[in-house]
Amino acid sequence: MATTRYHPRMSTHYETLQNADSYRGAFQVDPPASLGERHLWPRKPGFFIVHAATAAALAQPPGASTEAPPHTAELPEAPSATAGGRVLVPAQWGLVPHWVKSASDARLRAPKLVNAKSDNASTGTAFRDAWLNGQRCIVPMAAFYEDDLRSGKAVPTRIARVDGQPMGVAGLWARWQGADGEVIISYCLLTVNANNHALLHRYGQPGSEKSMPAILNEGAYDAWLTARPDKAKEFMRQYAAQWLTANPVEKKADKVPKGPLD
Repeated sequence: MATTRYHPRMSTHYETLQNADSYRGAFQVDPPASLGERHLWPRKPGFFIVHAATAAALAQPPGASTEAPPHTAELPEAPSATAGGRVLVPAQWGLVPHWVKSASDARLRAPKLVNAKSDNASTGTAFRDAWLNGQRCIVPMAAFYEDDLRSGKAVPTRIARVDGQPMGVAGLWARWQGADGEVIISYCLLTVNANNHALLHRYGQPGSEKSMPAILNEGAYDAWLTARPDKAKEFMRQYAAQWLTANPVEKKADKVPKGPLD
C-alpha cells in the first residue's frame, strides 16, 4: 500500500473570497450567507464547488436514512444550486478519508492532509479513493501564501493573480460519517511540481521539491468536475508565472490579518 505524501509547509494558508459578487461572477454559484474567515488555515471551515448532483449526494448519500444524524459538522448551510448547475459546499479544509475510525483520529489527520500531490493522488492511501471515485471539486480563493526563505528568514508572501481575479484550485472532497452519525465534509488542494516554475521555485525549504496549487483555467471548471479519472491528470498543470504576482507580507501585524476586508 502506497504511503501518503503531503506538504507540511506548502500552501497551508490561503485567502478566501470576501466579496459575494466574486462567487457569482467567477464561478456562477450563489455566495454563502456568511463569507467566513478571510484567512484560512488547516481544519478550519471553508468552501468548495461541485455540480448540483454531487452536492445532493453529499447531503444525503444513497441508502442513507432520511432521519438527521444526531451530530453534524458545525458548518454553515449550503446555498441552493444556480442555473449553471454548480453549488458551493461548506466543508473543512483538511481531508478526512471515509475509512478513518473516529472523530479524534480525523482531527489528527486533517492538518496533514490539506494538500495532495497530483502525481500520486491516485495511489496515496489517504487520497486514492477520492481520486478514483471522481470526488473532484474546485476551491475558490483570492490568494495563497508561501514562505520566502532565501534570506534565511521566513517571509510570508501573498501570491495572487495579476488581474486580481479569484483563483479556482483543483481539489478532492470526502464525506466521513462516524458510528454515532457525526458527519464531516472535507477537502484538500491538489498540487503540482514547481521546480522549474519561474515564480514558485523561489519558495519553500531550500533543496526541497517545490510545489504549487493546481490552479485551473476558468474555461476548464466543468470539464475538471466531470472528467473520467484516467483523464483528470491532464488538468494538473502549472499556472503561468506571468499571470501571478507575489507580494511579501512585511509587517508582523499583517502576517495573520484579522477580519474581512473593508
